[in-house]
Amino acid sequence: MTDTHVDPRFRDEYMRFLTAYRAGTLRQPQWDAWDDRRLTRVLHHVAANSPFYRRHLAGLDMGGVTSRSLDRLPYTTKDDLRRELHDVLCAPVSSALVYYETTGTTGASTPCPRDAKDVFTSDTHVEEACRRLFAARYGDRMPMLGLMGPSELYAFGDTFGEVAQRLGAGHVKIWPESPRVGFRKALRLMHELEVEVVVGAPALCLGLAKAAVHYGYDLRRDFKVDLFLVLGEICTPAFARNVASLWGADTLPVLYGSQEALAIATGCTDGRLHLSRPNYLPEVIDPASGRSHGPTGEGELVLTMLIDGIKPLVRYRTGDHVRLSEERCACGRPGPLVEVTGRVADHVVISGQRLRPVDLEEALLEQVRGCLGYQIVIDPGPDGEDLVTVRLELLPGHGDDPAQVLSATADRLRERCSVRARVELTDGLDPVTHTGAFVSWKAARIHDRRTAPDHEVRAAQQAAVRHLLSS
Repeated sequence: MTDTHVDPRFRDEYMRFLTAYRAGTLRQPQWDAWDDRRLTRVLHHVAANSPFYRRHLAGLDMGGVTSRSLDRLPYTTKDDLRRELHDVLCAPVSSALVYYETTGTTGASTPCPRDAKDVFTSDTHVEEACRRLFAARYGDRMPMLGLMGPSELYAFGDTFGEVAQRLGAGHVKIWPESPRVGFRKALRLMHELEVEVVVGAPALCLGLAKAAVHYGYDLRRDFKVDLFLVLGEICTPAFARNVASLWGADTLPVLYGSQEALAIATGCTDGRLHLSRPNYLPEVIDPASGRSHGPTGEGELVLTMLIDGIKPLVRYRTGDHVRLSEERCACGRPGPLVEVTGRVADHVVISGQRLRPVDLEEALLEQVRGCLGYQIVIDPGPDGEDLVTVRLELLPGHGDDPAQVLSATADRLRERCSVRARVELTDGLDPVTHTGAFVSWKAARIHDRRTAPDHEVRAAQQAAVRHLLSS
């Protein structure tokens, strides 16, 4: 989007390709030419300018590598980025347009500067997604947006703030967990400004609802919110239906990305995520063996970035478990479909069975309405079978029979996940549940008492303290 600082030759080439991509007119020879030309450019760029990649790719005949022979290249891991830090970069930080960092909740913060080319090629996909989402819902007018995510050292505020301005949409940056804002002020501004669209993490949908009840608001009467655009963690259909039961608002994914890999995929009106394909060569690999399944399938997502910016990554293991398909979406937008099913490290083993976060959440919330939060507690059992307790916090007076909710939830977990669980209601969930994916879904939602807390759990607990202080 910040195209005034982008080399005009690259900008024009990219926009011609992007226009054809959006129109759906590209054929395989055109894709092959784009992929191989951009891949060659990135490989030469990193080998010449990144101290890390100069060592990492040493001895390889990169001139012979194409989009069909990526497996000749080594993976880049998160540990590589944490260890090498600025040596991964292809230019000094002083040449960046903006500097960001990862949060550092699960390891050392890694530098994520972006130059104009990075910002332009990444954010244009976010802008197009928002344009289509708003046009489908609001026609010719633009809604009032509440942007609820971190801004300092983080791309969220800049990306969505600039998108809003480009689209002519009024917006206010009111992240409740900022010490300058807090939940009380965020809710007051949502009410006074008649915010219609809230952009933030899925966990925030529930955290806002709980805070609103605490401060005496009626969710349906006192707010105009009718759409949550979520990012940053899994959001199952069951979770979206639960949010609708609280707010009377729809929930759609708008962005899947990271500080390191930028805007990987953006949302559509059908609630699906489309890979920003001109910017990446995707692979799906078996997370245990590292064997590549190619560009589609289910497993860990690996990305090779095709934009030769300040920090392009080659065969980067994202750590995210996804399903990637070439299925055509009814919304009409192009791009492979990405279903994020949770981080690989967030898979949970219960009584010997490995479960994905998406499976647990979908089963748990399938028919639950008015849920303000949940947590799964796992204790070791005397006979080797784990003891599982699910704690639900429900909106007071939500209308459903509590006994039926508890019984039906336990039945679904048993039938779908082979998990025998005791389900109970609570009005005092551990505040860590509201940290969502700030650290990890698992750290927020799973209290595993079979082992001592690891560094992610401790980081989530510290984040929960800050959450309370900013309420």
